[in-house]
Amino acid sequence: MQENLPDKQAMAEMLGGYGFGRIQSVAHAPAAWSPGTRGRRDLLVGAGRRKYIVRFEADRAEIDVRREVDLQVFLNKNGFPCPQPLPDKSSRHLTAVGSDLVVAYRHIDGRERRSVELKPIQVENIGRSLAELHVIGKGYKKGIDSRFSYDLVAQSYFGIRDRLPPYFKKFKRAIDEEVEYLGSYLEGKLPKGVIHGEMLDEGILIKGERLVGVLNFAAACRGKLIYDLACAVNAVCFLDNAYNLKRFETVIVGYEKLRTLSLAEWDAFPNELRFSALRFAVAFLSDLTLLPDAENRLAAITEGRLGDFDPADPITRKMIGFDQYFARLSILRREREGGMEPLLLAMATGYDYRRYQKVKAISREVRAAK
Repeated sequence: MQENLPDKQAMAEMLGGYGFGRIQSVAHAPAAWSPGTRGRRDLLVGAGRRKYIVRFEADRAEIDVRREVDLQVFLNKNGFPCPQPLPDKSSRHLTAVGSDLVVAYRHIDGRERRSVELKPIQVENIGRSLAELHVIGKGYKKGIDSRFSYDLVAQSYFGIRDRLPPYFKKFKRAIDEEVEYLGSYLEGKLPKGVIHGEMLDEGILIKGERLVGVLNFAAACRGKLIYDLACAVNAVCFLDNAYNLKRFETVIVGYEKLRTLSLAEWDAFPNELRFSALRFAVAFLSDLTLLPDAENRLAAITEGRLGDFDPADPITRKMIGFDQYFARLSILRREREGGMEPLLLAMATGYDYRRYQKVKAISREVRAAK
């Protein structure tokens, strides 16, 4: 259930420091801008001939919101298509309204596309944009602690494991095994940098063939670049309950136009896909266990009764999210069919020695010129 909207006069008072002019409309932000995070409200505000997204954060620590905004300012200055935080009259990108932290963005004219609706050129542009983020992020020197380390995901799971009902044992067994396996086989010595963390199709804005906006930077941090790519593959290459090889190849073509994957990254790709699927499954499951009717929701998952719930409800989306990411994990663990074998073959043969040597040669020439 959505909260009541503030009226235009109240919004004008809250945003007086921005100089937007006369407020003409206030509405709930489009779904792509509003991921349904607890304690967060996103509003679409019309003022003059412009539209703005105004975000109210009630629960997040100020330092976390400030880090996100600072990264977005840096990326925007370097041409990356993420939301542009707007300064108020005092040049502040983050202000306080009552107990809320407020960030205002210029609205981006683009549409959200469900993964199944994406055209090949749009899929390629998603891969290219992610590589662009990774390349630009090399110049960002401020620290952002990783939020997706193996230890943090495992800690989150063990914090809820004993609260899972007995009939959830099939899921619990698989997650137990996956946590144990990945604890031994995840590779830590891989290229790292700024990662988005949640490059999902529902946070991407498309206009024509172009990708015009990458939203939802709340999870951005420093981490393994291949992990970030694995998250994107899990998001846009999983169609009809199976991995789509053509989609995977298209994402990689787009990505490697700007950044070539190393041999070590290709070797680590399968496990990073598994870790990405595990991380999202655990995140959705953690949220579900906090609900007053958690047992009913979990029982519905085990009994295949997701159709009994409103698909537009944020809680239902979490149930579907867990079910879908657990399905990915089952395929990646080879417990069910779903396109894993062609994917593994593509990863095993994906490394291009000739291209990598060319990249190294160009790097040497650049250093010599300096």
